[in-house]
Amino acid sequence: MERAAPGERDLAGDGRAYHRPMAIDLNADVGESFGPWSIGEDDALVPLVTSVNVACGFHAGDPATIERTVERAVRAGVAIGAHPGYPDLAGFGRRDLEMRDADIEAAVVYQIGAVDAFARAAGAALAHVKPHGALYNRSARDPRVAAAVARAVRRCAPHLALVGLAGSVSLDAAAAEGLGTIAEAFADRRYEPDGRLRDRRFDDAVLADPAAAAEQAVGIARDGQAVAADGSIVPVRAATLCVHGDLPGAAARAAAVRAALERAGITVEAPGR
Repeated sequence: MERAAPGERDLAGDGRAYHRPMAIDLNADVGESFGPWSIGEDDALVPLVTSVNVACGFHAGDPATIERTVERAVRAGVAIGAHPGYPDLAGFGRRDLEMRDADIEAAVVYQIGAVDAFARAAGAALAHVKPHGALYNRSARDPRVAAAVARAVRRCAPHLALVGLAGSVSLDAAAAEGLGTIAEAFADRRYEPDGRLRDRRFDDAVLADPAAAAEQAVGIARDGQAVAADGSIVPVRAATLCVHGDLPGAAARAAAVRAALERAGITVEAPGR
């Protein structure tokens, strides 16, 4: 059997081609407005992606925003997930907080429950959970925090998948709890050579140019790799690609990413659809 070529999946992990079209999910973090303060381009962004991660009120969002965002996602026919973070409205959930395991677990259960209630009221169901910001990054490298998050997801609903950084301990912890896992990569974030996301304090941490984000997305989805900040090639194997909804130009980047993926022969669809 011949070797896998661009546009084909290496299902066995040994380089052999099985002639099945490649597919990847495209997700966005949404619902991050708060009260009268509007953040993001959700009206334009949600129809461009196949999954959304809805802020749960701890790092951003509020009950009315959660409800509107869930209803918008239902109309667009996209998969809905909860996007829990640290209790850090002032820092937008991007400050690493020291919390007890039990407090992390309870906070994540609470936040999943909020989005789940609005999804049920809209006649939909949650499909996944993706931690936000500092909680996401901490759970990617800290087994203790990863385990607390995974336990919280299992307590809420064992059928929910956990979205985590590709190759990270967050996915290991989720698998240990019997959860489905979705390995995530980023179209609009620069990588470090070791696979970590480049810290936002660096000017080049975000790929603001839609063409650059699209190029990285295709490289990850088709070739399983990205160009790191130092120019080296870093392997990245993922089932979903994220476009951040809170950054200016999010809809333009999402449109460019989706168009580039489809031009490359890659199907854009939510997991399990």
